[in-house]
Amino acid sequence: MQEPAFRYLETNGVTLRTVVEGDGPLVILLHGWPQCWYLWRHQIAPLVAAGYKVAVPDQRGFGGSSSPPDIADYNILKMTADVVGVARALGHETFNLIGHDWGCIVAWNTALLYPEQCATIMGMSVPFWRAGPDTVNPRGLDDRFWYIRYFQTPGVVEAELEADIRTSLLKAYVGLSADAKPHTWMSQLQHPRDSKLLDLLPMPERLPTWLSEEDLDYYVAQYLRSGFRGPCNLYRNLPTMDALTPELENRKFTQPAAFIAGAQDEVLDYDPNWRERLPRCFEDLRFMELIEGAGHWLQVEKPAETTALVLRFLSEVAPVT
Repeated sequence: MQEPAFRYLETNGVTLRTVVEGDGPLVILLHGWPQCWYLWRHQIAPLVAAGYKVAVPDQRGFGGSSSPPDIADYNILKMTADVVGVARALGHETFNLIGHDWGCIVAWNTALLYPEQCATIMGMSVPFWRAGPDTVNPRGLDDRFWYIRYFQTPGVVEAELEADIRTSLLKAYVGLSADAKPHTWMSQLQHPRDSKLLDLLPMPERLPTWLSEEDLDYYVAQYLRSGFRGPCNLYRNLPTMDALTPELENRKFTQPAAFIAGAQDEVLDYDPNWRERLPRCFEDLRFMELIEGAGHWLQVEKPAETTALVLRFLSEVAPVT
């Protein structure tokens, strides 16, 4: 695969490898775990064609971006400041922000912390919630496996995933997709606490149609480069997230907003009441949509449908003049 012409943006004490294409209103796309900029490969060209300038960074710790050594280097204040720094490095004081998975968590918090700079906000796959210690140790799961708790001890999950990066990524990608058997991801709650992450994810018999050998090769190369320490450090900052941002308690999003997810995404099962709870967090929620036939990786599982919803939102809230 021929890589794009990256820009290496200096911001907030780190260097973020960033795909930057197009001209017009700035749209920043944030990936999550275990991904990199490449998750958005199907959305970049259509957004550019629609008249937007698109910036897709590898978040700190991922891909070709800097990987600071300390766990605290990945706290929510630093991650959100990175986003604002990307815009400023590109000469923009305001931007439209779209985030997926961990990128969605960063995006939600960026919108709340920087309402003057973040003009619009679209979340994918992870409804907004305030994170704290209960996220790591949910009630009633003391003797059950819970991946966020498993990720807390430095070195443990890294050793497991880095032993065979190709297998680890393949199991994670397919296991959270609509191609997996129902309840594959949430079956972790039926496993004992001392299980390992890959114990609960079956090995796929074949690649799904949305993930080619070339795609997987590219992802493997990125994680051979970065390792999993930085990416997993995001999870180690969940226990302190709400404590670091007490001013956000009960604060509503004032920007135009939208939320989309795959209809088969089991991450939505973390909160069975998300449909009722989420709209109360916004003053201007334009829509919530689920994409049938997609699991967690909707940008690649259903790229046309996902891109259409992104463009629908942007055309309403950030029209190109």
